[in-house]
Amino acid sequence: MPPAWLSILSWVMLALAFASVAWIAADQWLRGHRQQMRIMEAVWPITALYWGPVAIFGYRRFGLPKSPAWRREHGYDEPPRRASWSVVAAGVSHCGAGCTLGDLAAEWIVFAVGATIIGLSLLAEYIGDYVLALTFGIAFQYFAIAPMRGLGPKEGLIEAAKADFLSLTSFEVGLFGWMALTQFVFFPNHLHPDHAAFWFLMQIGMIVGYFTAWPTNVWLIRKGIKEAM
Repeated sequence: MPPAWLSILSWVMLALAFASVAWIAADQWLRGHRQQMRIMEAVWPITALYWGPVAIFGYRRFGLPKSPAWRREHGYDEPPRRASWSVVAAGVSHCGAGCTLGDLAAEWIVFAVGATIIGLSLLAEYIGDYVLALTFGIAFQYFAIAPMRGLGPKEGLIEAAKADFLSLTSFEVGLFGWMALTQFVFFPNHLHPDHAAFWFLMQIGMIVGYFTAWPTNVWLIRKGIKEAM
């Protein structure tokens, strides 16, 4: 069992994350600030699952100006110009959303079936996380790239795979490294998904993955392989 202080901190951080998800979702769906790129309506709340209130800051600063309703309210014909780093930040968040959904689903599945490889659940988690994260990631990229480029299903999926494979892999490298540390160094007895501390540590791992994916996204966006979000 994790120490009491870690359990309390974990519940607080998870509560903040869920509150942030609710705030962003309410702003989009109840206040009518729908995103011009529809897939971003899923990306911003999912990002809040691991960034918590930081995602609200990013959404207010960079997501809201992408809403046609917000621009009408504030007298903008076009979204305000953004710094180049904010474009990359949105791109990494888009990749991270697919990773997050895949990781959430895979961790519960591996835990529920008790899957292991050579006696290690971590290896089963790695494979499950990567496969599902790639599946969700390509889907997220498809719904960004295909409409913007006017591509059909086949071409859209090919381009989505090109845009997401390196980005997602670099995100998972950071997350997987952190997962190894938590299992073999910090908690040798291995925390499980039925503990709040497990998900708090996964939040940290996803933030680590966010930054390991940053250089890759800079390159992909500059090369035009990945669309600016």
